[in-house]
Amino acid sequence: ELVLKVRIQNPSLKENDFIEIELDRQELTYKELLRVSCRELGVNPEHVQKIRKLPNTMLRKDKDVARLQDFQELELVLTVSDKNFLFRVPTLSERSGYNKKASELTY
Repeated sequence: ELVLKVRIQNPSLKENDFIEIELDRQELTYKELLRVSCRELGVNPEHVQKIRKLPNTMLRKDKDVARLQDFQELELVLTVSDKNFLFRVPTLSERSGYNKKASELTY
């Protein structure tokens, strides 16, 4: 097995930890990497724009995946809109305890 560290790319999260996934070395394909990563992270594969090998290399094909080594760090870059994004940070007015009238007070 090949062990990789994967996370969803989201700079707005304070903690964006990696998870470890295992791929069968006999099935090192882009499609299999995408399938396993999405299943483990709970992401729809149709929402993945690209897979990035950190710090700055885009994976595009099976040969790229075949060159990966144990514990390399990957990010899934998603294409979903803000309103549908799983990890979207709520705006101030959406947070619990926000008081619109209090925010309009002037001193």
